[in-house]
Amino acid sequence: MKLKFKLYASLGEHLPSGTSGHEISIEVPKETTPLMLLKEHGVPLAEVHLVLINGIFIPVSQRDIPLNEGDELAVWPAVAGG
Repeated sequence: MKLKFKLYASLGEHLPSGTSGHEISIEVPKETTPLMLLKEHGVPLAEVHLVLINGIFIPVSQRDIPLNEGDELAVWPAVAGG
């Protein structure tokens, strides 16, 4: 199935080389979960703060639910600043 995968800020370095911007369209097997996709791309889970599927916040306890065709998975690290 096809979906959009977006990694923001410092997490963007885990997208495939040659990726323009902060998102890719990818083909994944059915039953792929956000956690599976993050691990597959080498995203350090300790750095993941905010996860959205189609603009809806997904708490840590629900990040193992399967994604669906056409979903948009967006992920941000914790942001600090002054």
